[in-house]
Amino acid sequence: MRKRKVIVIGATGTIGSALADLLEANHYEVVRASRKGTVRVDLEDESSMEALFASVLDVDAIAVTAGSGKLTPFSQISEEDFRFGMKSKVLGQISLARRAAERLNEGGSITLTSGNMFESLIPGSAVSAFVNDGLEGFVRAAAIELPRGIRFNIVSPGWVKETLENMSFDVKAGLGLTNVSGTLASAVAQAYLKAIEGTMNGQTIRP
Repeated sequence: MRKRKVIVIGATGTIGSALADLLEANHYEVVRASRKGTVRVDLEDESSMEALFASVLDVDAIAVTAGSGKLTPFSQISEEDFRFGMKSKVLGQISLARRAAERLNEGGSITLTSGNMFESLIPGSAVSAFVNDGLEGFVRAAAIELPRGIRFNIVSPGWVKETLENMSFDVKAGLGLTNVSGTLASAVAQAYLKAIEGTMNGQTIRP
């Protein structure tokens, strides 16, 4: 029997590498894609997305674990901050999802990433909340329109333990995160696997 094929976008990152390893352990054929990897794709470059789907065929699922954002105090927010968040996190993932919906095998799965949705909002999180809430709303609404039984979900990872461990104490203190332990990347990866293997559609999954 053919292994199911999954493209992991951002596969060189903390979450992406954990997900790729988990999928391989569960007998999937994994295509590891990133901006600097062997299979290259950049969410800010539509031509690279077209090249990805032209070169990788017969795909059953795609999971995006890439996309960046930043914290900006309310008094310092500029229109450029919103443009950066929309371009780097929202529009790129939506462009990829639109292409995937046309090319995935019947009954396939698309999983995006929204970001750190804070249990207690912290200073500087307004732009991130705007971007991530909007992306989750898009997935929830668009999921009912995808063709050929393709499911569309999104994972909101929260703080990842390995990421927090790489932050300096001063940075964590400034964000009010000195007592936050985070979730292991391997546990976050399970949320993406749940989206790929499950039956949910239009859902936000939090590890």
